Amino acid sequence: MPATTDYSATGFSHFGRPMDGHADSLEAELESFHRNLADRFLDLCSDDLLSVPWIQKLLDAFLSCQDDFRSILFNHRSMVFRAPLDRMVSDYFERSVKGLDVCNAIRDGIEQIRQWQKLLEIVHVALGNQRSLGEGQFRRAKKALIDLAIGMLDDKDSAAAVTSHRNRSFGRNPNSNARNLGHFRSLSWSVSRSWSAARQLQAIATNVAAPRANEVVATSGLAVAVYAANSVLLFAMWALVAAIPCQDRGLQVHFSVPRQLPWAGPMMALHEKIMEESKRRDRRNSCGLLKEIHEIEKCSRVMSELCDSVSFPISEEKEKEVRQRVQELSIIVEALRYGLDPLERQVRDVFHRIVRSRTEGLDSLGRANYSE
Repeated sequence: MPATTDYSATGFSHFGRPMDGHADSLEAELESFHRNLADRFLDLCSDDLLSVPWIQKLLDAFLSCQDDFRSILFNHRSMVFRAPLDRMVSDYFERSVKGLDVCNAIRDGIEQIRQWQKLLEIVHVALGNQRSLGEGQFRRAKKALIDLAIGMLDDKDSAAAVTSHRNRSFGRNPNSNARNLGHFRSLSWSVSRSWSAARQLQAIATNVAAPRANEVVATSGLAVAVYAANSVLLFAMWALVAAIPCQDRGLQVHFSVPRQLPWAGPMMALHEKIMEESKRRDRRNSCGLLKEIHEIEKCSRVMSELCDSVSFPISEEKEKEVRQRVQELSIIVEALRYGLDPLERQVRDVFHRIVRSRTEGLDSLGRANYSE
C-alpha cells in the first residue's frame, strides 16, 4: 500500500464532491462500522489476554463485524455489483471459506483440552474427595498425571489424536442443507492428517492488502470496509490457532495494518502481545497459548512433583499441602468445565455464520449478474 494513501480523507470524511443523501448515509454507516470495530478491539486490549473468556469476546467481535459488514453490503448492494467492488467482495467470501477448516481444527483442539480436563478431574477425585489419603489414591492420581503429561507433548499431530478417526464436524446433519451447501467439504469431514494450520493461515493472509486511494474513492469507502472484514477474519483465525492446540500450529503470518485506520492500533497491539507471549521461554514449546492450558501445565507439574515427594504414612504437613494444591486444581477444573462448552458452541456459530454469509453473498452476486 502506498504510504501516501490518506484514509482519513478518502475513506471516512469526504470524497471531494457534493454529498447526496445516499452518500451521507453510506459515510455514516462506514464511520459507525469502523468505530464499533475500534471499540471492540480496545475492549479486548483491556481483558485477560488469551483466556477462554477473551477468546469468546474475540469471536463476539468477529461475529459483530460480520453482521455489520453484511448489513452495509445489503444496504448498498447496487454498488457491490459494480467493479472493482464485486471482485473484492467475492474474494472476501472465498477467503472466509478457508476459515471453516480452522474452525473444525479448533473444535478438535477443544476436544483435546476436554480430555485433559477429565484427567485433572481424576486427580481431583483421587486426592480431593477422600477423608484419608493412601497409596492407592496417589497411584491413581500419578497415572492420570503421567497420561496428561504425555497428552500435552508438543507433537504436531497431537491435536488430532483424539478425533483423527472421526469424520464429523459442526454440521450435525450433513444432509440437511445438501442442496445449497454440498460443496463445503468441511460440513461433513474433519481436517485430514496432512492438514496444516500454518499453511491455512498463509492461504487466508494471501493478498490481504489495504486498498489503494483510487480504489477507496471508486468504491466510496466500501473497499476499506472489505479490507477491515478481511483483517478481522485473519486476526480471529490467527488468534484461535495461537491459543488452541491444532495440527502444525504456526504464527509467522505477515500481519500489518495501516495505523491511520481507527481499529488498527488496538488490533496491532494485541498481535504484538500475542507474539511476545509465544516467545516466552515457558511458552515456546506449549501446544497452545490459551491461559487455561498454561494453568494446566503448571498445575500438573506441581502435582506430579508433590506426588513423587510423598512417603507413607503421609505426614499431616504433607497432607495439608496436597489438599491445598488440590483446591487450586479444582479452580482450573471448574473453569474448563464451564468454559469449554460455550466456547465450542461459539466456534460452531462462527462456522455456520461463515457458510451462511458466503452462500447469501454469492447468491446475491449471481442474481445481479443474471439480471444484467
